[in-house]
Amino acid sequence: MTEQNSYQVADWNDQSGERWVANQARLDAMVAVFGQAAIEAAAPATGDRVLDVGCGAGGSSRALAARVGAEGQVLGVDISEALIGRARALAPPDTPAQFQVADASNAELPEGAFDILFSRFGVMFFDDPTGAFAHMRRALRPGGRVAFVCWRGAAENEWMRLPMGAMQGILPPTAPPGAEAPGPFSFGDRGRVARILTAAGFTDIAIAPFDASVPFGEGGTRDAAIDDAVKMAIEVGPLSRALADQPDDIRARAAAAVRAVFAGLTGERSVIIGGAAWIVTARNPSS
Repeated sequence: MTEQNSYQVADWNDQSGERWVANQARLDAMVAVFGQAAIEAAAPATGDRVLDVGCGAGGSSRALAARVGAEGQVLGVDISEALIGRARALAPPDTPAQFQVADASNAELPEGAFDILFSRFGVMFFDDPTGAFAHMRRALRPGGRVAFVCWRGAAENEWMRLPMGAMQGILPPTAPPGAEAPGPFSFGDRGRVARILTAAGFTDIAIAPFDASVPFGEGGTRDAAIDDAVKMAIEVGPLSRALADQPDDIRARAAAAVRAVFAGLTGERSVIIGGAAWIVTARNPSS
């Protein structure tokens, strides 16, 4: 892998990858409805060949494999060795899904080999997203299609906004990352997504909002579900980074503040919290 995306490669082969593996079942449940909406937009048919970018632990790849069948092919790629290891461990022995540790933005991909370029929250982390999509487009056959789901802005996503908002008075305020800096919300601007795909050579671009309730954490009782949601908020994602170097008393105050916020949400076996995404489709020109 090149120096491009070096921060993401290092991060996802360290604590981020390890934390996602540790919380894999809950995280897959959290994003399953968004992935299914993107799969419906992709409309994979029996025999299709699909490149699944940023496949993580392979949940989306397995769902795609069920649609394309034994006559099809799904290649799931991810920069995290830990997540690819988990994907391989979870894959049924007869699946048409294969998994590879690779950076899709610069990996050697067979030209024109795929019918569909797909991603479930895996395309927002490229240092050079236009270059990455131009590179991946070459792996699509002429007329091949793109379908992916990405988060909208942080302010629109309660699973991000509410825990981070609870940190007021506990953690010193920090400058938010640049709107176009690689990260989960870097595709929040619909216009930017359209510009990236257009510059990369795609046509027939459509970007539609998709909102869903996210089951955050899980437990046999409401209290257990809230405790688990707090644990996941602190262990995975932006809040975990904000608390990484904080002393135990600050972490305890943060956990209590997040718990108070989550206790005000609905849900019995999980905390139900709002998520806001884009479903994006496009096409590789036929000529």
